[in-house]
Amino acid sequence: MMVLPIVIAVVVIIVLILIFTNIQIVPQAHEYILEVLGKYKSTWKAGIHVKVPFFSRIVKKVSVKEQVLDTPPQPVITKDNVTMQIDAIVYYHIYDSKLYTYGAAEPIVALANLSATTLRNIIGGMTLDEALTSRDVINARLTELLDVATDPWGIKVTRVELKNILPPDEIRHAMEKEMKAERDRRQTILEAEGHKQAVITRAEGDKQAMVLAAEGERDARIARAEGEAKALKLAKEAEAAGLRALREAGADGTVIELKRFETMQKIADGKASKIIIPTDLMTSVSKNVVFSETTGIGDTTSEAEPEEVQIPEDPCCKDKIFR
Repeated sequence: MMVLPIVIAVVVIIVLILIFTNIQIVPQAHEYILEVLGKYKSTWKAGIHVKVPFFSRIVKKVSVKEQVLDTPPQPVITKDNVTMQIDAIVYYHIYDSKLYTYGAAEPIVALANLSATTLRNIIGGMTLDEALTSRDVINARLTELLDVATDPWGIKVTRVELKNILPPDEIRHAMEKEMKAERDRRQTILEAEGHKQAVITRAEGDKQAMVLAAEGERDARIARAEGEAKALKLAKEAEAAGLRALREAGADGTVIELKRFETMQKIADGKASKIIIPTDLMTSVSKNVVFSETTGIGDTTSEAEPEEVQIPEDPCCKDKIFR
């Protein structure tokens, strides 16, 4: 009677051990491939799972995170027969764990070899200069070809980057010399262009200065001529106004001519100026002076009382009155 409880307890313990040992917890970003009796059964996602003891087993634990494959440097021959050392970095992730498990025996090794052969094919169709200057083209072409080739393996190639391109030492030295010569040539051209531009700028500056100086002289002459014309106009207007005032006051032509003469004297202003007086003006003035002296009209000086002149009688003209 005591044996039965012990057996039951042992059986319960064994069942619990089997249950706990067959409980599997799949972490995040991982997938497990489950087989039952050697045949694919299912793909476990993240979470808790229980397998059937003795009949099912986990054959593959796959990480679905993006991974990096760094291929070692390999010799590649270009189209112009130059051997270079090139290594690439492949970024990929597993999108189908079943295909990744059953598609290829060693998918990562296959991917590395495939990237090497594909890179040789692409570089083989390029010259050295094209290979050195076409990294983006090579990366895009590699990504496209590897992505298509690895689809049956459940691998998605996201991008490929060339890490290093190392030509031979003699080629590298020749390229450095060529680059130095090209930079010297560019420097010489830039210096010549700078000197040319400086000469042109200096000549344009001199030309502009001469143009501005000529324009300044022209403007000064115009301003002086306008000033002189305005002054002459004002003088003539003043003379005309004076003559008009004399006419309105009832002055005769001789006075008007004298006033004109005085106006010409004022215009001369004591400077070394030559004044030409018309003959008719001088004749009028002379006549006016003689007339004034004879008749006394126009003389502004005070006159003394005329003395009475005693005229002797002429015996022959006794009856005539002296006038």
